[in-house]
Amino acid sequence: MPWCEACSRFVEGSDTGSPERCPGCGRTVASHAAEPSAPWHFKLLVAAVVAYLGFRAYQGAVWLLGHL
Repeated sequence: MPWCEACSRFVEGSDTGSPERCPGCGRTVASHAAEPSAPWHFKLLVAAVVAYLGFRAYQGAVWLLGHL
């Protein structure tokens, strides 16, 4: 979806006759082909959760082997 840096908003093709011009300021807009990636703090949260659950699985396996 086209993005106007000057107005800081997405511009739809139906807003103007020309999809490469912003209706607010008239400047050319940049087209983003790929979806934005996840933010770094979400990736950090996922890594921390995976590490925590791995550690808890290890603790559970040690406890289970100790009680057999």
